Parts: sequence; C-alpha cells; structure tokens
Amino acid sequence: MTDAARPVLLCTNDDGVQAGGLALLAGVAESFGDVWTVAPDREQSATSHALSLYRPLRLTRLDDRRYMVDGTPTDCVVVALKEILETPPRFVLSGVNHGPNMGEDVLYSGTVAAAMEATILGVPAVAFSFTGDDETVLETYGDLLGGLIRSCLRRTEFPEETFLNVNLPNRPASEVEGVVVTALGRRVYIDSLRRSRDEHGHDYFRIGGGHSAWRGREDSDFRAVRAGYVSVTPLHLDLTNFELLNEVRSWGLGS
Repeated sequence: MTDAARPVLLCTNDDGVQAGGLALLAGVAESFGDVWTVAPDREQSATSHALSLYRPLRLTRLDDRRYMVDGTPTDCVVVALKEILETPPRFVLSGVNHGPNMGEDVLYSGTVAAAMEATILGVPAVAFSFTGDDETVLETYGDLLGGLIRSCLRRTEFPEETFLNVNLPNRPASEVEGVVVTALGRRVYIDSLRRSRDEHGHDYFRIGGGHSAWRGREDSDFRAVRAGYVSVTPLHLDLTNFELLNEVRSWGLGS
C-alpha cells in the first residue's frame, strides 16, 4: 500500500525499462516519495509524442510498483495515469535519458514527450537527460538529481501547461559549475540522411549520423551545458507565436 504521507512519483523514460538512467532516477526519487515505474519494454528513442492507436498494448508487471509496456513513452504515461495509479502522482519524472535533449531535440524525444503528456493530463513533470555517454559519469549525479527533485516538490503550485527540461553536462557532478535556467537553442543537422544500397541493388535511406551546428541566445541550453552547467528549460505546451497573430490576420487568408 502507498504511504499517504509520502507523495506518489511516477518514473518513465524512452530508453527502456532496463536502462541505467531510469534506475538511477527511480532510486533517487525513492527518498522523496512512493515511486512507481512504468516504462517501455525496449528502447523508444526519437518516438516523439507517438501513441499506439492501431494495435493493442500489453502491460507486464515486473514487481510491486514496476511495470513495462510494449509501447511508446507517451503510451506508458497514459496507461500509468489512467489504469495503474489510483490517484494522480505529485510529479512525473522522465529519464534520465542517455543522450542530450536540447534545441530541436525536444520535438523528437520520447523522454520529453512523456513529460509533455503528463503535463497535458494535468500532472507536473520534469524530463532529465545526460549529454554524455559514460554511465559511470551519470552515476555521480544522484545527489544533484535529488536536489532538483526536492526543489520541485517544495513548490505548492506548478505553472500550468509547463514542464521542465533538464540537461546534465558531460562531466562528473563534482565538476558541475551550477544550475541555470535556459532557453532552447537551435540545432541544424547536416548530412543526416544517407543513401545506401542493399544486396539486391535497391536503394534505401538511413536517418542519423552526419554532424550538427548550434546557434542561439546567450542563455541557450547548449551554451550552458558546454560551460559545465546543468540546464533547466521551462517548456510550454502552447506553440502559438503570439507576436505574429495580428500580422498573420492582416494577410487576408482565404479572402
């Protein structure tokens, strides 16, 4: 049974239920509440906000408060909030993703999408990502993650339709310069589509690889991470460009 004195926290990710980053996040979160984990049964990176609309979803219980779903991170949040948990959790914590989620990455990321889905369903959420690839370095972030979670739980109110996107720099936590609030940078991918030919002589394509170029304001997420800071970006569900509303109205569209 859940201890009523402790908040309920839901952990998920897009790297799969066995991922080290998820185990780290859930382990840290246990200090602050009753943690439930509902995550994909396999890696679901770059699935963005996909829902499995055209096939049945299978839910497997691994232990008392740990489940896996044969679907996307968004599927996991929906199943957890609508089927598994009796009451909404205090927070949904997504990650820790193995790899960065900055700039346009947030549009592709399953980790970010899980936090976004929670926000849509009315639950405060934070997405966590590690910008390196060495799990031994990621493991040093336990205390820092705990501090971030503690700070969020102290909030009696959380901004509506907003969630936090956190990126940890590729260095041990002991070498982190601090935590800064940032804006999204811009990332341009170059040579990310590759043409190849199979053994039958048929062309096919792969998306990925190549290289990228960053640009953005002085307070952009990628600049903070490069300088050794933890980047915290508040993201809003409303994509409306309010500055252009009146201009676009003046275009006389449809007239």
